[in-house]
Amino acid sequence: MIEKLVQWDRETFLYLNGLGTETWDAFWMFITDSITSIPLYAVLLFLTYRYLGLKKTGLIIMAVVLLITNTDQLSNFFKYGVQRLRPCHDPEISDVMRLVKSYCGGKFAYFSAHAANSFAVASFFTFLFGKKYKILVSFLVLWACIVAYSRIYIGVHFPLDVLTGALVGGFFGWLYYKLYIFAAQKFGL
Repeated sequence: MIEKLVQWDRETFLYLNGLGTETWDAFWMFITDSITSIPLYAVLLFLTYRYLGLKKTGLIIMAVVLLITNTDQLSNFFKYGVQRLRPCHDPEISDVMRLVKSYCGGKFAYFSAHAANSFAVASFFTFLFGKKYKILVSFLVLWACIVAYSRIYIGVHFPLDVLTGALVGGFFGWLYYKLYIFAAQKFGL
């Protein structure tokens, strides 16, 4: 069963990764760069401050910093615990895949921290602003999906790495939203 799942994951990866062309490589490298998300996070910070005030914004900043730290470090824990090879280090496919980056990255990569972090932020703010700002929430989820896909496109993660990261990020985004609500009520914010 596991072997079939791993084989399916490799085949799906090769198909999705193989869709890429040099024409789009720079775009996907731009998307996968963490710095690219800074303007989006700045907009979220502005909206949070504008509609929730300084004290709640401070609490949200603390929650999001802890959230991203949590998902990022959990990814590292699983990466070295599971020790799943990155596609570019997998001897069965490394010769036939497209590696867009100039380097492959570390040897192991389960699950995708990029996907987990993107979905964690999208999930947190979806629960925070979902009823008021449906367009913003839709954009956040779309952005998280695009960032997650970029990891497959550039050749550093399998689809199941990305899917697991998205699920972990979504769960922790919800959890930290609940913790934020609890803390806000506890401190009378």
